[in-house]
Amino acid sequence: MIERLPQKLIANPKKVILQFLNLGEKRTKILLDKLLSIKEEKCTELLQDILKKYEHRHRNYIEEILFNYNRVEEFIDGESKISKDRRTLIGAYFSKEYSIEAAALFNPSIVPHPDQNNLSNNQLRFLLSLRATGEGHISSIEFREGIIDKDCNVELFEASEYSTAASYSTTNSLNDGAYNCSFNKNSQLSERVIYPYSDFESMGMEDVRFVKLNYESDYKYYGTYTAYNGKSFRTQLIETKDFKDFSIRPLLGEAIKDKGMALFPRMIDNEYYMLGRQDRVNIHLMKSKTIYQWDSSEIIKSPNTDWDFIQLGNCGSPIETAEGWLVITHAVGPMRRYVIGALLLDLNDPYKIVGELEFPLIEPLENEREGYVPNVVYSCGSLAHNNKLVIPYAMSDAECGFARVDLESLLTKIKIDKIR
Repeated sequence: MIERLPQKLIANPKKVILQFLNLGEKRTKILLDKLLSIKEEKCTELLQDILKKYEHRHRNYIEEILFNYNRVEEFIDGESKISKDRRTLIGAYFSKEYSIEAAALFNPSIVPHPDQNNLSNNQLRFLLSLRATGEGHISSIEFREGIIDKDCNVELFEASEYSTAASYSTTNSLNDGAYNCSFNKNSQLSERVIYPYSDFESMGMEDVRFVKLNYESDYKYYGTYTAYNGKSFRTQLIETKDFKDFSIRPLLGEAIKDKGMALFPRMIDNEYYMLGRQDRVNIHLMKSKTIYQWDSSEIIKSPNTDWDFIQLGNCGSPIETAEGWLVITHAVGPMRRYVIGALLLDLNDPYKIVGELEFPLIEPLENEREGYVPNVVYSCGSLAHNNKLVIPYAMSDAECGFARVDLESLLTKIKIDKIR
């Protein structure tokens, strides 16, 4: 039923962001003494060489390394008269590049773009989020954009050669992991990188599932993701209207115990609904009056076939259709082989399954089996357009591709399988 599309997204180690090089107070003072003792002519000479090697790799290189200079300025004698060249040189010594895609680029989710202007009939502009993994297996969130035409052909826009980390600010304190981040309004979407900020996510922001949640006269984008600190994990929520300014905070409650949460795209009877897992095995359904607190859940689907005996979960938020809520799922079978399946929930009572596919919708092909994690196909969100379904998916945690399927045919097959 599935048609694979030619577009591929492959990790690019040239995508680098600038970070502060924290040497600790003692080493910082020693290095500053050395840099302050350099003669001015030599200082300018060193800086020119650094600019030649690195300035072209960053959109606002000088501004960013001067920002890192400001972070160590307190260790410099206040009486010192320091030229801009020397301050810039010091900033370069306290800066480093981080290759955000050095290890992998995978687990995409897709939503309608907030800007749908200047399109032809039956075109849809989309926004793709991706999990980028670099040195130390630290995961951050990246974005791409493109257009889907009337036949659900996918056109990906060329990504910017630059990458830019967000500017961060805390909300009250980081004790609960809440913070805000934002990007310069002139930055391109494909440049923006949300890199882990709080201690709770110091080792990664994993597998974000974005959804455009529609209210009666408004909307907001929400992304649920796994915050990982190297020892434990928890689910956090990203909120945004424009993918420029973001608010991030943890989800709370007894039902927030596992990974892979995915919000429904609208409220049902004035309550939020969310898919998730509590036991790393079954698909659970939760509902709540508030989007931040989830206290109860119920199993709606358990493994029952040879290709899902180990584990079931969602591959992103449900998609509303006339026949019900279409849920794209992931399933784990022998040799930890991940496949993608589908099931259908009742529109008014999503605790009720009204159909499910008896076979995997997407299985890893021979050329999709090898990668960072072998034998895996996985997605964090799909998009319906013009009676077709576009599924961006990761191949063995190494790269991403796209598949499409006729929506009516898929729904018909799901219902027939249920009757059988």
